[in-house]
Amino acid sequence: MSIVIGIDAGISSVKILGIEDGKRIKSPMTIKGDDAIAKIYGALGKYLHDNDIPCDAVQHIMVTGVGTKQLKLPILGIPTTAVDEFLANGRGARFDTGLDHMVVVSMGTGTSLVRVDGDDIKHIGGIGMGGGTLQGLAKLLLNTSDIGIVQDLAQWGTADKINLKIGDVCKDKIDYLMGDATASLFAGAIDKRPSTNEIAAGLIHMVLETIGSCAVLSQIDSGIKDFVLIGGLSSLLDYESKTPACKDLFELMENLYHVHFHVPQYAGYCTALGAALSYTGYEDE
Repeated sequence: MSIVIGIDAGISSVKILGIEDGKRIKSPMTIKGDDAIAKIYGALGKYLHDNDIPCDAVQHIMVTGVGTKQLKLPILGIPTTAVDEFLANGRGARFDTGLDHMVVVSMGTGTSLVRVDGDDIKHIGGIGMGGGTLQGLAKLLLNTSDIGIVQDLAQWGTADKINLKIGDVCKDKIDYLMGDATASLFAGAIDKRPSTNEIAAGLIHMVLETIGSCAVLSQIDSGIKDFVLIGGLSSLLDYESKTPACKDLFELMENLYHVHFHVPQYAGYCTALGAALSYTGYEDE
């Protein structure tokens, strides 16, 4: 057995996976914690232990993410290379979707946008809206920063009393706008008393709609029609999601902007996957 390990050390967690014998993705894993270096070493140690992988079976470790900036290489004496995070995003999403032309929307604590045109992968910007925003506002409004709890609350509520829709403010039909499209986020709460469940649903809706709309508008004249959603917040859109309204939101944006949103199989691990995949590219440099 020969394995290349990819590690994505983000602000709040470390994602780790391996590519075995150059083709099989093996055992994605997430480790949370406060200290970046402890998380990286802890994630690697647990990954090797849980998968019965001896150190001498690891061909290379590829690391990426903000948590690697102070990391001393190599790790545990294993050859280790740092990878640009945005390249890792693009390579991982390209492998996981099979798409060659797209924008990768990495929804972590904040959100970054990476444009992929075949082998040409470029960071095109980002916004300070993401999981950190959801956690911070939830702490202020719901007294919890646990996204899982917010998600549980949101499954029993909708954002209908939180947001104003186009149909609420304009009774005459506008040809190029749908009545269900959002006119103003949270403006509906001004004259209403939303429940805790509705506030939770409104917070999730606000964060995801802002991210999705910004991604699409960044490419409005580019011809790009495919947007791949990866990162921690992608769990709100997976097949086991407790918040089906999130999927409805992205379907609404697809119809409004005539684009396609994709949530790949390894959405939460695409950056770690792209880091591991970069080992071939590293050898070729």
